[in-house]
Amino acid sequence: MEKSNFVDQIRIFCQSGHGGAGIKHFRRDKLTAYGGPDGGDGGRGGHIILKGNSNLWTLLHLRYYKNVVAEDGERGSDNNCTGRYGKDVIIEVPLGTIARDEETGKKEVEILQDGEEVIWLPGGKGGLGNTHFKTPTNQAPEYAQPGLPGEEGWKVLELKVLADVGLVGFPNAGKSTLLSVITAAKPKIANYAFTTLTPNLGMVEYRDGKSFCIADLPGIIEGAAEGKGLGHRFLRHIERNSILLFLIPADSENYRKEYDVLLNELQQYNPELMQKKFILAISKSDLLDSELMEAVKKELPPNIPYIFISSVTNNGITELKDLLWNTLNTPA
Repeated sequence: MEKSNFVDQIRIFCQSGHGGAGIKHFRRDKLTAYGGPDGGDGGRGGHIILKGNSNLWTLLHLRYYKNVVAEDGERGSDNNCTGRYGKDVIIEVPLGTIARDEETGKKEVEILQDGEEVIWLPGGKGGLGNTHFKTPTNQAPEYAQPGLPGEEGWKVLELKVLADVGLVGFPNAGKSTLLSVITAAKPKIANYAFTTLTPNLGMVEYRDGKSFCIADLPGIIEGAAEGKGLGHRFLRHIERNSILLFLIPADSENYRKEYDVLLNELQQYNPELMQKKFILAISKSDLLDSELMEAVKKELPPNIPYIFISSVTNNGITELKDLLWNTLNTPA
């Protein structure tokens, strides 16, 4: 597999801080020989916090960040002084990141907003000092609480790309070429399958300073929902796209079958994807004359907006931008 700076899943060991112990202490000074209890509470252990950062697009910066350990809270001290809290660890992640427990697979945190902070693993609570256990019948308690332990375990951070439009198609359908034409992105383009192994994002400049985000996703193959090819590694990225733009090349042998296979793989992976808005684009349409276009139209699925485009001649590109923008801004 090609080397890439795009990392969309990492496994890390996390441990939040242990709470500091409360202490057993009695006030003693030159004026007080037998004072009451004044043992302070222990400090809270440090949290592990996830924070959204819209300037990040990958988990690459965490690739070698294998152990995340927050600071323990300090024990209490005399004169009812609470121990210092353990220092929190803040992990910045791109928007669209999901945190899971590796053992159970349970989703624990989801980050969708810039600046959003969520306590992922809370630090242990500090123990109470003996001053809390004073009663009328026990005015000199000999007991203080230990701090509670923090949480620990192997965790998985998984990125699902946040984009308005996701390009869906078989390998070599022309997705990367289209992205390079309508955005400033520079994806790898070549005339063989699986040129794209990781998602590429680009911003489409629309009219009046408006823009929207489009993602060139790795090509689907039949059986992707069962993990064949790039399988689940690809499919999870389309879950957050508002619109799915199906790209079928003009030199396809069977347009309807190709569309049905793509649709089936999405449905097998997650039936909820069927609720998204679909648009169909026939790429490489410079290979077709008007007579062939009419023949192709008869093979296309009904009730799905379609458009003929050519990334080489720019034919239909402006109309495609209009269609995408209008669809994005039309209430469901």
